Parts: sequence; structure tokens; C-alpha cells
Amino acid sequence: MGNKVKSIGLIGLGMVAGVAASFQFSAIAQKVSGNPLPLEELRQLSDVFGLIKTDYVENVDDKKLLTEAISGMVSSLDPHSVYLDKKAFREMRETVAGKFVGIGVEVGLEDGYIRVVSPIEDTPAFKAGIKAGDVITRIDGTLIKGMSLDESVKKMRGEPRSKVSVTISRKDEDKPLIFNIVREEIRVQSVKAKIIEPGYAWVRISQFQEPTVDDMAKKITALYHQDPNIKGLVLDLRNDPGGVVPGAIGVSAAFLPKDSVIVSTNGQLQASKETFYGRQEFYAPRAKTDPLSKLPAALKDVPMVVLVNGGSASASEIVAGALQDYKRATIMGQQTFGKGSVQTLRQLTADTAVKLTTARYYTPKNRAIQARGITPDLLVDETAEGDGLNRLRVREADLQKHLGNDKDPEGDAARRDPLEEGQAVAVLAKKTKPVEFGSREDFQLEQALNHFKGLPVKLSK
Repeated sequence: MGNKVKSIGLIGLGMVAGVAASFQFSAIAQKVSGNPLPLEELRQLSDVFGLIKTDYVENVDDKKLLTEAISGMVSSLDPHSVYLDKKAFREMRETVAGKFVGIGVEVGLEDGYIRVVSPIEDTPAFKAGIKAGDVITRIDGTLIKGMSLDESVKKMRGEPRSKVSVTISRKDEDKPLIFNIVREEIRVQSVKAKIIEPGYAWVRISQFQEPTVDDMAKKITALYHQDPNIKGLVLDLRNDPGGVVPGAIGVSAAFLPKDSVIVSTNGQLQASKETFYGRQEFYAPRAKTDPLSKLPAALKDVPMVVLVNGGSASASEIVAGALQDYKRATIMGQQTFGKGSVQTLRQLTADTAVKLTTARYYTPKNRAIQARGITPDLLVDETAEGDGLNRLRVREADLQKHLGNDKDPEGDAARRDPLEEGQAVAVLAKKTKPVEFGSREDFQLEQALNHFKGLPVKLSK
């Protein structure tokens, strides 16, 4: 498939650049799944390119035109297929590896500004004195009110040893605080774990990265050393957007019988029709030893609750779906996002690539996740007062051009119920403090503990 994509890219470049369509097209076209290329449409593309170069009000760079043409072609398919330029490709690889260059803060959007959820320990931001609850108002002097969270995060990232100025508004401080920080490589720990009370453990996975399985195994082993008599374990996948599939397979395998089916995929290519099992070859193929081999045997039987919400997507849904199908855990929270599609990275050059949707995911019982998500066994709101802003989350089924659910063509109708406009405004206007997952104020976690103890669980209204 890599060669096929490269062929398509080269052909498009040749046509757009005005290279004559000759016998070379017919020869290369036969390589593209046996389907002939649409020569007439490619000629039109070449004609439009020529018109822009000769008639547009000002000169446009050739590379920009070609890059935008490729980007538009890929992004027209579905919300998750995308062309990655040099910068985007580098950032994606950093995220997967669990590291990036920046100042080291976990942030969230609030009232148009960026609020610091937590500075990451031993990072430049932590050492500079930035605190949880600080509101970032300017980055390098630029006011960021109204800027998207993604844009703000990108402004804080940069090259190693480069400097960035961050203006902070802090409660009880009369004047803004300005921090001049030197960016460094930040390594993100995707797994947090602790004993929340005697006999009950909490393991949170914020994103599935390459080190996730190994990190989780080490932290769970440490928990059992701390308390060998764990009676219940909460696996927290709320707001986990997914990540690498081997991480999801390994996390699932830790709690399921050996060699269990974890997930399957199906797409147009033969290589996309595959079943993945809970074996090292699927979750840690390059590791010398199995990272799960030394986990306590009790982990296979300990009572479990998996917490999910509308921000739990992709790899998170693979884990929740597998544990639900085997009745290994009680899934608690709210309907998950519904991203049940596989994206494959096809490198075009040393610095660019296409992330292309190539298959759909299916749970062990052959349920399609796409545009439907995982429905919890116990529906529990985010807070005691209701589901708050979680009710306003956009899910896969709400996205334009989203891929349908092939097992249930009507599955798209299972999206969240839209709120009345007045309700939405009222919820947004309400000053609700963000839930700190794993804290004493974590209502859903409290309900998980009640479930373990046989106490009443407060379900959604």
C-alpha cells in the first residue's frame, strides 16, 4: 500500500506540474489496485493549476498550491484522514512517543483563556513557579483570549532551548505575572496510579502512547506491593482521546485471559482484515521480555470498573469494548465518543505523510464502534447535579463527513440528544469548576467505589 500511495502522489504532481499524460499513466495506473486513473479529471486539475498561475491576482507559490491540493483531497474523505506537513508530522511522532518540546503544563480552555490544570513535575513551567489554577492570558505578548486550545498549545511549543514569555493571571495577585521560560523536551507519563482508600486502586490512562503498557505494568505492580489485598480497581479512561493501538491491546490483555481476542479490523485492503489477540507480538513486538509477565496473578480476577465519558475515544473504546464483551469489568459513566476507525500512516517523503482511514474497529463480539461508541453498563453523570459540560461534547456522529456504522446503518441516530438552546447557554454560563479526576470531589469515582462496596450508585437522571 505504501508504494501505491507514493504512485498516486507522484502522478498527481506530474499532472499538476503540466507533465504530459502519456503511456506512463497507463503503466502506473495498473499498479493502483487495478483501477485506471481518472485522466480527464487529472487534466482538469492541471488546467486549474495553470489558471491560478496565470490569472490569479498575485503570484502563488507552486509548493503551496500542490500541498493544499493534496491536503484538500485527503481531508475531503472523513474527519480523521489528513495530510501531515513537516511540522504536523514531527508533532505527531512526538505525541506518539510521549514526548514534546515545550514548557510542561497540562491546560484546559475556560472562558476563552487557557487555565493551567497542572504543571508537570520537574519541567520548565514547574521550576519557574507556574501553579495549578493559573490563567494564561498572553504568550509572547500575544493576547490569546478567543484562541483555540490547539493554537495556544502550539504557541507554547517550539525548538529546544528557545525562549517563550507567558503572562499569567493568578488569584490573589493584583498584577499579571510574566514568566520567561526556556523550552525543553518534555516526557509525558500517560499513566497515573494510586491507592484511593485501603483495598481500592485507581489507574488512569490519559493517552495511549508507546510506553503506556510498560508504565501501567510498573505502576500496578507497585500498587500491589503497597496493598496486596486490593478488592477493587478503577481503570479511568475519561477524556482519553486514544493513541496507539498496541497500547490498547496490552492494557486489555493485562486483565483478560491469555490469548483473548481484543479487537478486529476490516477494510478494503487484505492487510486491514485482521484480528488482534492479547499476546506480546501484538502489544510489545519489539520488547525483549513481556511487560505484562510479572503482573500479580490477582489482576485477572480483581473486580473492575472502567470510567468513560464523551471524551473517551478510539483506543479507549477498544479497551472498554473488550472488557465489556467479556464481562470482565463494569463500564460506568457516559456514552463514549464513537471513533471506531483505523488510521494508517503512509510516509510520502522523509518529512511528510498521509494519515489515511483504512479500516473500522470491532469489539470481540463483532460490535462496530464507529459513530456509535460504547454504552456504559451504568450511566452516571459527571457530577451529582448532572452531566454538566460533558452533555455538550461533540461526538463522532456529530462530525461532518464521518464514516458510517456498517453493522448498524441507523447507528448514527444514536448520537446524544441535542439540548435546547436555552439549556445549553445556561450550562455554559454556569461557573463549574473542572473535575479533578482521582480527587475526593470526583463524583463518578465515588460511584465506582459505591459499586464495589454494594452501596447504591446514583445513576443519570
